[in-house]
This record gives sequence, structure tokens and C-alpha cells, in this order.
Amino acid sequence: MTKTKKIPVSLTLASNRDKSDHLAGFLSISPWLIGFILLILGPMLASLYLSFTDYNLLSSPSWVGLANYRSLLTDARFLKSLEVTFTFVFVSVPLKLIFALALAMLFNTGRKGSSFFSAVYYIPSIIGGSVAIAVVWKQLFGRQGAVTQILSLLNITDANLIGNPDTALSVLILLVIWQFGSPMIIFLAGLRQIPIELYEAASVDGASKWRQFFNITLPMLTPVIFFNLVMQTIQGFMTFTQAYLITGGGPLDETLFYAVYLYETAFEYLRMGYASAMAWVLLIIIAVITLIFFLTSKYWVFYQSEGGR
Repeated sequence: MTKTKKIPVSLTLASNRDKSDHLAGFLSISPWLIGFILLILGPMLASLYLSFTDYNLLSSPSWVGLANYRSLLTDARFLKSLEVTFTFVFVSVPLKLIFALALAMLFNTGRKGSSFFSAVYYIPSIIGGSVAIAVVWKQLFGRQGAVTQILSLLNITDANLIGNPDTALSVLILLVIWQFGSPMIIFLAGLRQIPIELYEAASVDGASKWRQFFNITLPMLTPVIFFNLVMQTIQGFMTFTQAYLITGGGPLDETLFYAVYLYETAFEYLRMGYASAMAWVLLIIIAVITLIFFLTSKYWVFYQSEGGR
């Protein structure tokens, strides 16, 4: 006759306590988990399925395999939207970061009123993406806009800046650069983390301000630059409101951003399957570019805890 091994009461209580802790943990994250499944994961999987179908919202989706993806390769407007978006991102993001860093260094001097002005300059980042600002920008740079009138008085141009294929994209780039407040605040926080002793030692050695900037400030700030670069690049590829409201993708598709063409395809032409394929291509593009940033960061991003690597 076998003897039943008794489990100590203390171990049983501990096991029950662990189960209660696990249950409490799952219950605490359940709102986020439910929201993630219903609002993010579910729609993503649905769009992935729809990208392989012909679906127009009015009838059931029909499976077409890779037809949507093959059509993208011969779609002239799709290729144009890629060209416009890449141009916009690779021009606006560096200029925006340079401008933000310049202002952050100015406000880091500790002069009187620096905190107030840094807060004021942050405001465009809050309201810059709004519909109201887009409408104001359209009025300023339109044919009868204040900016156009001033340029006309100076005999620079009398054209409608947002109606001119040569200048329309520049107007949108200028609007995005104006929203430099968010990266500026991040740069300012990074600058204040650089040990002042490094600058004092460099001054003793006779290093100029420019040399201190290139040999101390930039290397110590590269993790912050890397973060801002990744975030602003992702945001740039998803730009929609400004182009849609100010130019509508025109003139002559010179401001046809990827997100604008995706929106038109889905909600104006009702080609949901095709638009879903476009969405997944955009996701892949952003993922590849972000991966490139991470893979190359080891050559230029300085982490003090890793001996400069």
C-alpha cells in the first residue's frame, strides 16, 4: 500500500498566492490587452487578408492572391507617391532636426527667459498637425495669401505657391520644419545631460566652441539624434493631414503623399483590397528603413556605458 505524500500547507498557500498574483496581473492589463486585440491586432490581420482580395465595401471580398501587389509595380500614381514621400522625408527630416538642435543649443545657454521661449516654440508641434493650421497655411500661401503678396511686392514671385508644381512641396516641407518643437525639447533634455566637466576640460585645453561642438556635444548627443531621427522619419512617411487639406495631392500629383493616395484609393475609389496592399507595403518600407538605422547606428551612435559604441 503506497503512502500519499503530504504537501506542506505553506507551499499550498504560496502556490495559491502566486495564482492570485498572476490573476490580478492579467486583470490589470486586460483593458490594454482587449484594446490591442480589437483595435490593433484584429484590424491588422483583417487588412492583411484584404490585401490579397478584391474588395470594394459593397460586395464580399474575392481572393486574387498577389494581384494587388503586382499591380502596384505598374501603377504610375503609386510610384509617384513613393517619389514624393521619399523626397519629402529625406529633405524635411534633416532640416527639421538641424533647426531643432540649433534652437535647443540656444535655449541651453541658461539665459533669462529661455524656459518661456522654449515652451512657446513647442506650441507649433502641438497644433501644427491640426486642421485649423492646415487651413491657415493654405490661406497664407494661396494666390491671395499674405506670403504670396509679400513675395510679389519684392518681385520674387507672384504665383500661387501651393498651386505651382515647382513650389507646392516646398511649402509643405516648410510647414513640417516649423513643427520643430517636439525634437527640440528632446534635444534640450539631452544637452542638459552632458557633463559640464567635459566642456571645462576642453576649454582648459584651448578648444574652440566649434571644436567642443563636434568633439563633445555631437558625440554625446548621438543617442538623442538617433531617437529623433527614427521617430521623425516614421512620422514623415505617415504625413497626411497637411497634404490632403492644403494641396489635395496636387498640383499634377507633386504633393501626392503615400498616405494621401492610400486614402483616395480606399475611400474615394473604394478599392479596399488594393489600399490594404499599399498599407502593408508602407509598413515594410518603414520597417526596412528603421532596421537600416539600427544596423548602422553602431558606427555613429555613442553610448558612454559601452565605451563609445
